[in-house]
Amino acid sequence: MSRLRCILRGLDLKIYILLFVLVPTIALGIYVHGQKITYFLRPLWEKPPKPFHEIPHYYHENVSMENLCKLHGWGIREYPRRVFDAVLFSNELDILSIRWNELYPYITQFVLLEVNSTFTGLPKPLLFANNRDQFKFIEPRLTYGTIGGRFKKGENPFVEEAYQRVVLDQLLRIAGITDDDLLIMSDVDEIPSSHTINLLRWCDNTPPILHLRLRNYLYSFEFPVDNKSWRASVHQYKSGKTRYAHFRQTDDILSDAGWHCSFCFRRISEFIFKMKAYSHYDRVRFKYYLDPKRIQDVICKGANLFDMLPEEYTFKEIIGKLGPIPRSFSAVHLPAHLLNNAEKFKYLLPGNCKRESG
Repeated sequence: MSRLRCILRGLDLKIYILLFVLVPTIALGIYVHGQKITYFLRPLWEKPPKPFHEIPHYYHENVSMENLCKLHGWGIREYPRRVFDAVLFSNELDILSIRWNELYPYITQFVLLEVNSTFTGLPKPLLFANNRDQFKFIEPRLTYGTIGGRFKKGENPFVEEAYQRVVLDQLLRIAGITDDDLLIMSDVDEIPSSHTINLLRWCDNTPPILHLRLRNYLYSFEFPVDNKSWRASVHQYKSGKTRYAHFRQTDDILSDAGWHCSFCFRRISEFIFKMKAYSHYDRVRFKYYLDPKRIQDVICKGANLFDMLPEEYTFKEIIGKLGPIPRSFSAVHLPAHLLNNAEKFKYLLPGNCKRESG
């Protein structure tokens, strides 16, 4: 103790200010902005993934399917493959409607699994079951299944997500999928364009597994982020080998193949639900992130709901994406059902960032 007193007597006022003001301030700054610091320094400790083999995508409505297949270096089939579209459903009713109407002409069977819990173990109603009347147009081609959640508190959300995808494999077999059928693996909000699926079902010698490069949007089609969405994929089904997954499964990717509209909800309550429900719930670091007024402000600015920096691998890309997403006033080449029902889905179009509160 006597040594400590001697040390303290030898310190002047400036040192005391440094110890009791500056140091706690720095500690608080690291606590509040630590995630931003980590993301900004990501290029120092993490290398970018291996580049995809990009396949150019050719399309025009006035070009024959035979010529389109030829442009891609593929042959033409005598008859098209069957196509199965399988999704895990949470609460994206509007986006599901846009997705299914976009794909309807070319899908043999729509497969949907609904669970009464979220990936984070929160209970949720069976929204699709309660709103099934909205989707009568696909009823003859629908294989719908439900399972009870495991409700394991504290478990990694990705474990629950993986469990649900295994159940989806079983539901696909019930739906009647067989070898050489095409299987679309993607989240509800990752929407392949109809002409992309028609191309893949008619062309021969296509890659057995093919990722889809999607235009990436946030909150609505007013805020285009980039074209880097890649998790959606199309598989030529192989019994005993094909497993439903949502990670990288091949190096081949088809350019400009659809749209990914993340957090594209009608109501503020739906934003709050997803923020608490999905696999990255750890990003909700502070309670005020869930404040409805803040969420509405973030949406209209095109800012980040979780106050995060861009998830990029180079300083150039991180700096280039800092700040809000620039608005787009283009509604060209969007899903047809969205534009045919523009009044109903107005909140997804440019100039309509205000959301319903309920």
